Amino acid sequence: MRIALVVTTWERPDALACVLRSACGQSRPPDELIVADDGSGPATRDLVADWARRANFPVVHAWQPRDGWRACRARNLAVSRASADYVVAVDGDMLLDRDFLADHEVAARPGCWVQGCRLPLGPAATLRCLAPVDPHSVPRPRDTDLRHLPQAMRLPRLSRLVTAAANAFVAVKGCNQGFWRDDLERVNGWDESFAGWGPEDKELCARLAHAGLRRRTLLFAGLAWHLHHPPAPRHAAGSGRALLARTRAGRRTRCETGLDSHRETSPGGT
Repeated sequence: MRIALVVTTWERPDALACVLRSACGQSRPPDELIVADDGSGPATRDLVADWARRANFPVVHAWQPRDGWRACRARNLAVSRASADYVVAVDGDMLLDRDFLADHEVAARPGCWVQGCRLPLGPAATLRCLAPVDPHSVPRPRDTDLRHLPQAMRLPRLSRLVTAAANAFVAVKGCNQGFWRDDLERVNGWDESFAGWGPEDKELCARLAHAGLRRRTLLFAGLAWHLHHPPAPRHAAGSGRALLARTRAGRRTRCETGLDSHRETSPGGT
């Protein structure tokens, strides 16, 4: 099993540096890391180039020009540049526990996709993780709020007992998910019709469910900490919800504009 870690980012190189550092410290390193960049500037380009020289695995910068919020297209572009058979997708402000990818590998099953957790960090803990004076600072369970505290403990034996397949659509979070590449290709990846913040993660998982895939919720493992930032604008949420409703009502399995529009950029493509 080969794992591609896909990291979505836009104009937050300080947070991306933390994510890349945590990726390079994994007990089970990724076989490749693809930065899905939705139009960041030179600071991000230079950061990714620096980590590409330092990492012990390939690091690819899949960049696209900025034309509004196009995270779905950025993710599809990144997956098209990957060669691994399994994709773990995270946001560029998610600090990964050192056993993050090892836990995802244990949870992966044929016919399933994996939903991981999102542990919110407060402003103070985020500043500590971002601080140049302490570049190796890692979050502690008490750094999250009480509501998320039980999820912040890594208990791998318990995780194996409670991680099970289901079809629930609750708490779908695109910031920490794992997919077989073949399954993403089957549903044509993320729907690039989404422009602006919206439930694109739920829409993708609805199509996976319609195609017969089941969800596995990763509990007490695969920990990832969300670095604090002000809420993103949600001006396009209404149109996104309409796309989700259409997918559910029509039981769609494939989106019209998705992964297949990037075939020419895939490894070995023409």
